Amino acid sequence: MSESQIKLEKIDDFRWRIPRSYKPGMRVPGLIYADEKLLKDIYQDKALEQVANVAFLPGIVSYSLAMPDIHWGYGFPIGGVAATDIEEGGVISPGGVGFDINCGVRLMRTNLEYTDVKDKIKDLVYRLFSDVPAGVGSKGDIRLSAKEEKEILIKGSQWAVANGYGIEDDLDCTEERGAITGADPDAVSERAYQRGKAQSGTLGSGNHFLEIQVIDQLYDAELSDAFGLNLGQIMVMIHSGSRGLGYQICDDYTRNMVHCLQKYSITVPDQQLACAPVNSPEGKSYLGAMKCAANYAWANRQCLMHLTRLSFEKALGLPWEKLGMQLIYDVAHNIAKIEKYEIEGITKNLCVHRKGATRAFPPGHPALPEKYKLTGQPVIIPGDMARNSYLLVGTEKAQETFYSACHGAGRVKSRTAATKSINLNVLLKELESKGIIVKASGRGTIVEEAPQAYKNVNDVVDVVHNAGISKRVCRMRPLGVIKG
Repeated sequence: MSESQIKLEKIDDFRWRIPRSYKPGMRVPGLIYADEKLLKDIYQDKALEQVANVAFLPGIVSYSLAMPDIHWGYGFPIGGVAATDIEEGGVISPGGVGFDINCGVRLMRTNLEYTDVKDKIKDLVYRLFSDVPAGVGSKGDIRLSAKEEKEILIKGSQWAVANGYGIEDDLDCTEERGAITGADPDAVSERAYQRGKAQSGTLGSGNHFLEIQVIDQLYDAELSDAFGLNLGQIMVMIHSGSRGLGYQICDDYTRNMVHCLQKYSITVPDQQLACAPVNSPEGKSYLGAMKCAANYAWANRQCLMHLTRLSFEKALGLPWEKLGMQLIYDVAHNIAKIEKYEIEGITKNLCVHRKGATRAFPPGHPALPEKYKLTGQPVIIPGDMARNSYLLVGTEKAQETFYSACHGAGRVKSRTAATKSINLNVLLKELESKGIIVKASGRGTIVEEAPQAYKNVNDVVDVVHNAGISKRVCRMRPLGVIKG
């Protein structure tokens, strides 16, 4: 039976089930969040087959989950979520985290209105492009000793703030306060250290970006007021990850963990799902290294935000504090976290894999800072560079997804397919006609990241909102885009 023949069972207009009977060996069903329109795109690749494959993982509980931005990835689909019960032999899989560990996004508000900057967007974009290193192999001005490199892997954003790249309030508005505990620098290879060297404060390439945006729609007046948001307000979004360090850690452990399948008598239909019990030496080693990469990524985005604030200062002639450039939140997209959930009436320690998925804690959750206890956790979902991005909040209903939501629009064309089918000059004219200024280190990146390569984020967010796993607060549209 091929992936195109998977017959999904409709639960409601926004949820679909892959029954355990689809493949012998599935320990749980698959659960896909989508509507009829998005399913047509989802059926175009092998992502649904990967959802079924993930259901083979030892210790997996409830469902193998897929968000509406799901598309084919390494082992897990991108947009996949799975939780394993640690005490019942639950595993951790590098393929369930991804190569760009803690690729994530942060959103900043400003006091600026569109009317204040509409004639200065080009200057701002060019200033940002000059000040923020971007592109494959880009290097920043932050030079670190070997001791400081290890400090970043342990302290994350807290190292950045302590060294003048931000303020204490930034940490309160970052998942895990920018530093997840348990990072083990000794579990990181020398090659990974070398690849991460000199890349702190760099944007990277591919789908990473820095955007100037404007709020063009408010959905909830009370929540918008709580976040200090209004129509026409200028926002800034930063999307980046752990750069070469995270990629190398994933590469090291995906190769080394294949032997664990035989060692621990684990049967999976795809070796890209190589895994080890969380409590095994191999599982603990990967978790410690992954946390290092996660902390590196949080420090990186903190430094990128610092550079962005300085760029706005130079371009507009006012201190960033006067411009009201405050962080709303920073969330990880590719990570595995140990979290407590109630499963069949029993509180369990679960290893929650979120690959291309965003944590979405509800109001009152103990992990949230006081300022978000009443609203719920900010959930940031960026779209492509010609459409929209969204701010939402987590909900109690998201417990069924282990408090997870989608992380973006999701690709419908590979980078290769986009390059073959999209004309750069036509694309640039289309963006210009929408008043969007784009600067990239390579023209090829613009084509690879064209709107036609992605699902429509508005459709994706409609599913997330209507399924009740996050609640819309506001929508932004891009004005200026920096690409690697």
